[in-house]
Amino acid sequence: MVSDERVRVLDPERDAAALKALTHSLRIRLLGMLRQDGPATASELAVRTGESSASTSYHLRVLAKYDFVAEADHRDGRERRWRAVHSRTTWSNRAMEASPGSRAWVGVARRTQVEHLEASLVRHEADIAAGRLGQEWVEPSRIRDLVPRLTPESLTELWEVLDRKLEELAARDAGDPRAAQVVLVAAGLPLAPRDPGAAPETSASTGGAAEDAS
Repeated sequence: MVSDERVRVLDPERDAAALKALTHSLRIRLLGMLRQDGPATASELAVRTGESSASTSYHLRVLAKYDFVAEADHRDGRERRWRAVHSRTTWSNRAMEASPGSRAWVGVARRTQVEHLEASLVRHEADIAAGRLGQEWVEPSRIRDLVPRLTPESLTELWEVLDRKLEELAARDAGDPRAAQVVLVAAGLPLAPRDPGAAPETSASTGGAAEDAS
């Protein structure tokens, strides 16, 4: 796991109330925006989410109650400017299996991550088309859909290697002015063998046959 003193590790017993607060999809979005784009006011976040400033202000206060966000060092006039307290949130899947509530929260969090990937793809394509990103980003920008066969031990090792390499590369690029924010969403979701008599799938799947090199 990446070593970061600003990582929030959630525990289903200790943080039950905080987990319940995070089951609201807008709160997860607001927290993600503050982490990705930096401090903002409730009014600024209202514009970006299409919500009212009263709504975003309320949900930010709930996030602050459970130490996910805090007031930034300065205000914009009379309005608070909020910042994320932690760089990311993590948890133990095994611990989260302990109760239906914590399992449900993990499901909400994962689906929000998928929505974030879709929104990031739209933004990436628009940035490329408008020339806001240089052509040097075209080749390395990609989405992979792979279906390797791995043991639980190998999947665990893959995550550990990815975390270590990401930490190494982020530290190396920290002072490089060419570095840009990269949305990296990785998934490792084991699937049980399919029942031959199961109903046809209703969702699209490439079955590992696609790799988008943008």
